[in-house]
Amino acid sequence: MRAAIVGAGSLGTIIGALMAKGGKPVDLIDTNREHVDALNREGARVIGEMDLLVPVNALTPDEMNGKYDLVFLLSKQTANQAVLSNLLPYLHEQSIVCTLQNGIPEQSVAAVIGASRTIGGAVGFGATWIGPGVSKLTTTAEAVSKFAFEIGELDGVMRPRLTQVQEYLACVGRTELLDDLMGIRWSKVLMNATFSGMSAALGCTFGDVMDDPRSLLCVAFIADETVRAAHAAGYRMAHMQGEDFERFLLASPASVPEVIPLIHTIWTRHRQLRASMLQDLEKGRDTEINFINGIVCRTGREHGVATPFNDRVVELVSEAQAARSVPDFSNIERFDDLLRPHQALLNPTV
Repeated sequence: MRAAIVGAGSLGTIIGALMAKGGKPVDLIDTNREHVDALNREGARVIGEMDLLVPVNALTPDEMNGKYDLVFLLSKQTANQAVLSNLLPYLHEQSIVCTLQNGIPEQSVAAVIGASRTIGGAVGFGATWIGPGVSKLTTTAEAVSKFAFEIGELDGVMRPRLTQVQEYLACVGRTELLDDLMGIRWSKVLMNATFSGMSAALGCTFGDVMDDPRSLLCVAFIADETVRAAHAAGYRMAHMQGEDFERFLLASPASVPEVIPLIHTIWTRHRQLRASMLQDLEKGRDTEINFINGIVCRTGREHGVATPFNDRVVELVSEAQAARSVPDFSNIERFDDLLRPHQALLNPTV
């Protein structure tokens, strides 16, 4: 099987390295010429929670040739139209494109390459691109081995081809095949809207978000809004990271303390992570905010569900994006009006 990773950045470099190490050759395709040259010259280096150097084959999009049987899509959703249009000539009728992008990209991907060639899934770990040829794993290797990927078909049918994709992804870590792709997607949106959203809005690590009572309270309300938006759209949250994400639905604001232990259980292993959206802001690039917190806001508006905390995250990240600036933790004050009714929850036990 001829396979490729399109968008071999922070996550793609690690995934490609581990697939190559596991005996599943894969082309790493990226627009960054310097990165591609370093990968070919020195190999893919993984640092942080893993120390690894693996020879790989890397290409820029203009160097692609032939047809691919399997493509893992890890580019930013903001570039989907251009990336997918470029990919089309390198697909055959039975090609599989597995989008592992943030948000809920399956429909936009299928609109370009066809639903019959599209499957999707969620990534359960984080990474930071350090420089040409080098990526830092910011989730513990143990966690990656347990919760690497969850993938499924658009229509929920468990087709044999999912097992083919699983064989590649299993080189990285445990990969579950599930029949509820949209449930997986909404749970991953919650994963990203909470800590990735706050990390980008406050210019900090996930651990910094977790350690401040105000930002942690924001996380609980962002999660609650996300579950409510998903329910309004007709979806239930799938289990992810071994936990039931339906538990993030708050019976009332007073029940926030009940979900704080769940937040710590899921995200403590990701404390080092800095949101990819924050990394984009630092590089002066547009972010995927409209595909992450933004999809919660849009779905909420469509169904009459209020999403004030997600709205504020979108506002802050969009402001920084427009100004080509990087937020700092003082932005937590921009949540004061939303947190004011919940002052009783702001204590050391929260």
